[in-house]
Amino acid sequence: MKNVLKELRAERSISQAELASVLGVSRQTVNALENGKYDPSLPLAFKISQYFNLKIEDIFSPD
Repeated sequence: MKNVLKELRAERSISQAELASVLGVSRQTVNALENGKYDPSLPLAFKISQYFNLKIEDIFSPD
């Protein structure tokens, strides 16, 4: 699954560790998400979309 997490983080100048802390996951999970090696669970996708105040489909898209 493709996503724009890295770009969203860069726009807000937050680190992977900071985002991970907010979401309640590890920095490695954020890294795996950004690199397309891990697809988020639905609850995690909702947390991410709420944090960035965007729709899930504005962040994630099928390959």
